[in-house]
This record gives sequence, C-alpha cells and structure tokens, in this order.
Amino acid sequence: MRETPAERHVYYTGGVHNDLGCLPPERCIYTRKPGEPTDPLYPQWWVSTWTMYRVFANYDTYPPPYASPPAGLTPADYQVSYGASYYDSTYVPKDRDGEGAMMEYYDKYCLPIFPSANNFSCAFVSLGNKAYFLRYADRPAGTPACCKFSPRNHPPRRDFIKHLPYDAARSAHLGGAIQAYAREVGPQKILFGYAFWRTPTSDDPVDPASVPYRHPQSFYFSGSPTDPPNAPIVSQNYDSFRAQRPDPRHTWDQVAQMCPAEPEWCCLFEGDCPDKQRGAKGLTDTPPGASWSDMNPDVRR
Repeated sequence: MRETPAERHVYYTGGVHNDLGCLPPERCIYTRKPGEPTDPLYPQWWVSTWTMYRVFANYDTYPPPYASPPAGLTPADYQVSYGASYYDSTYVPKDRDGEGAMMEYYDKYCLPIFPSANNFSCAFVSLGNKAYFLRYADRPAGTPACCKFSPRNHPPRRDFIKHLPYDAARSAHLGGAIQAYAREVGPQKILFGYAFWRTPTSDDPVDPASVPYRHPQSFYFSGSPTDPPNAPIVSQNYDSFRAQRPDPRHTWDQVAQMCPAEPEWCCLFEGDCPDKQRGAKGLTDTPPGASWSDMNPDVRR
C-alpha cells in the first residue's frame, strides 16, 4: 500500500499531524465526557525550552507524565538532555501548501524514536504540510544536513488535543495539578500523551495585559526500545513556555539555508527507503510494528 517514496513517508498520527486514517475527521476526535475539563488551546504562537528525559528503567512502576525531575525515578533510570520548540499557527509557506510552522530542536541528543543512535543534534521543521529533518555539525558521518521527513506532517493545530482522550488516572499525577491526555496505539501500546497545567496562568504575572491560559506541562511518548537508543519512554517537560512569536531567522529559515532545492528523502524508519541496503544510514533490523512508522490507522482506540 506504500509504493511511492511520498506514501512511505506519511505516518499515522491520529489526526494530530495529518488526516491519514482519520476520514471522516470525527473518527479521530474524542468527545469529552460529563465531568471532564474543557480542552486547552495552544496560543497562536509560542516558544519554549524543555528538558527531555529518556527513561529506560522503572517506567512501568512510575509512568508519565513526570515532574522535573521525575518523581519516583532516580538519575540511574533516565538520561537528561535539552532542546526548544517554536510554533506559529499563522505562518503560510511560499508554496501555499498548508499553514503553520513548527520547529523542535534537540541539542546533542536527537529525538529517540528511531532505531539508531541519537547522540547528535537535530531539528524537525514543519512548514505547512511539508516537514524536514535537519542535522548539524555533529551529525553522523555520511548523513545529509537536510532531508525530507514527510509531505504530510503539518504542525499540531491549536485545538490538537481533541485528538487525544482525557486520561483521569494520569491527571492525578503531580498532585492533580495537570490535565493529562494519552493514547496507546496497537498491540505494542505505542504511547502518545500530553499534559497541561490545570490552572490558567499568565506569562507575566505583573503585566495586566498578559492573559492567563493553561500552559503545557509536558509531551510524553514511547521512543524506540531498540538499543540504541533504548528509549521505552520519553518526556519533554516544558521549562519556559510563553506566547511569543518566533523569529524566523533563527527557526524555519534554516530550511532554506540548509536544504538543497530538492532534498533527498529521510531514511529514519525501516521501510522508508527499501531501495537502500538494510542497515545503511543507521537503519536497523527492527521488528514490524515496533516503531511509530508502523502504527495502524485502522486501530483507533
């Protein structure tokens, strides 16, 4: 069913980044039950640094969402790294293909959802519907600075949380101060979750013009359990979330600066590039269904 390179690079996201497996749209929208809180919204633009915890031990006993540092876990249970995210829902790309822009920058340790080593800096940039993967000076030898990640991977919409069910049990974490949302997809129970602080706060408490809203607390999910990267659970805990418009010169303009006119396709998941030799460019012999690329859009809940 995934015969062309473009088709092989469209991944099921439950409606968050594309509509694969979500037609009609209601198929991937969760109606809130009586007593559940209203849905928070992203600001129209925002920036935040975050601390990433790659958890490889005791995550069954202490599941996310986590405080910073994760309560119940010890430093021997996880690795700490850092990064930043940038978001602008009003952005329109030059080719008019979709809307919105988002960049996630991972410093020294890339997003550990791929079955390969992640000890290098990277960034994912979505410009409208198109998404790009950027590597920097510390990238593995033989890998490009830029590749096409997906032709259908737009930034989450401001109301993206409607694509996740409210999770009352996880909302009891952090003393009940959060609203948690989560899905587990497929027999592998691949986790995708998000938490917001329950009480609205303003970015600047002393500025009367700063309107309170529910700030995101963390984004938590299943990484690749292969070793490397040995990332059964990953949590990005926001440190400085604020409704500030990102500077394109330091974010999405990197795509034009680092990418050729026609970037090659990324080969990050097994099956992305079947014409390339297995094991090339960091690919590993990964069991079917063990990664985000193999999630089944026919399994909604």
